[in-house]
Amino acid sequence: MSQSEQLQSQLNRLQKLALIVGVVALALCGIGVTLNKAQFFQSYLFGYLFWFGIAVGCFSVVALHHLVGGGWGFVIQRILEAGSRTLPLMLILFLPVFFGMRELYLWARPEVVAGDEILHQKAPYLNVPFFWIRALFYFAVWGGSIYMLNKWSHEQDRTGYPLITQKIEKLAGPALAFYVLTMSFAAFDWVMSLEPHWFSTIFGVIFVVGQGLTTLAFAIIGVKLLEEREPISGVIQTKHFHDLGNLMFAFVLLWAYVSFSQFFIIWSGNLPEEITWYMHRLHGGWGAMAMVIVLFHFFVPFSLLLLRKTKQRSKALVKIAVAMFFMRFVDLFWTVAPNFNEGKFGIHWMDILAPIGIGGLWVAMFLAQLKGRALMPLHDPRMAEAFAASHHH
Repeated sequence: MSQSEQLQSQLNRLQKLALIVGVVALALCGIGVTLNKAQFFQSYLFGYLFWFGIAVGCFSVVALHHLVGGGWGFVIQRILEAGSRTLPLMLILFLPVFFGMRELYLWARPEVVAGDEILHQKAPYLNVPFFWIRALFYFAVWGGSIYMLNKWSHEQDRTGYPLITQKIEKLAGPALAFYVLTMSFAAFDWVMSLEPHWFSTIFGVIFVVGQGLTTLAFAIIGVKLLEEREPISGVIQTKHFHDLGNLMFAFVLLWAYVSFSQFFIIWSGNLPEEITWYMHRLHGGWGAMAMVIVLFHFFVPFSLLLLRKTKQRSKALVKIAVAMFFMRFVDLFWTVAPNFNEGKFGIHWMDILAPIGIGGLWVAMFLAQLKGRALMPLHDPRMAEAFAASHHH
């Protein structure tokens, strides 16, 4: 059996397993709907946001790669493209939120809005029809950009026509700018409006940076698993892991900077309508979780990624990536879950099963997309230059 056939059969097995795990976990959550409807939608939204973040994160990092070039981007390009092509699945999986609007969002309950002056003022923006019109617009922007980037990348594989590269590079910049803008508004709509009295202009940026970080961790794990497979094994070097480590380090710093900025500005302002968001997240068990995030989402990875040898040892880097992937999960839970239980710490079994269920379906779709194309771009004219430079070093 050739190496590519062997890889195909391994991916097929993994895909089947992911699909079974996903379906079983979601079926169990389906039973959970009958037991506790509100909890089901809360857990589902959290699980959805995590995996959706990787799908659009893959698109943003691949657009970044097309903007700046470099060998690091070519070794993970196919992983990122396959991840971005899971967006249609994420659109379908977003639909259950429609049935849980009243359970999730205070502003979706007319009786609450009628008795609340602030919600009444925000009603022209925060209302169910406009929420869904905006969501469809966001998906159209992301979907259009992802479709074009993948289509041209595939065309380049087929034809090797160098002008296609210029088209990709021209699209990458505006696509990235539109992603940051639309994702910021999506974060306001889907997550910030869970606590509709509260507002932070930097909240969307924190989400965007977090998605980039989760995606980089995912890509590092993916490329480590594929590093002995042709054609990646022929080109990948210590330098590429080092570059990916540097990029992850930059995202860890950026995440800490924007998160701390939001906290510092709100805390020093000390206004009752702003401070409550943090009060819900710093009392009870949530305060301990906040300390875990500060320690293992920032201080530990920051200290380890400062060291050159950590980034050059792919085994050490992949361990940090796995830990970071898990910590992104914890951070998102800390952001989303306290909206629903007003400061009382608790983890429901559906908080674990819903992300596993959605993740199973996502991984199955990702693997199906990954199998469809070569593991490296075939005819990108920038590749020779990028890898010649790295071989020269």
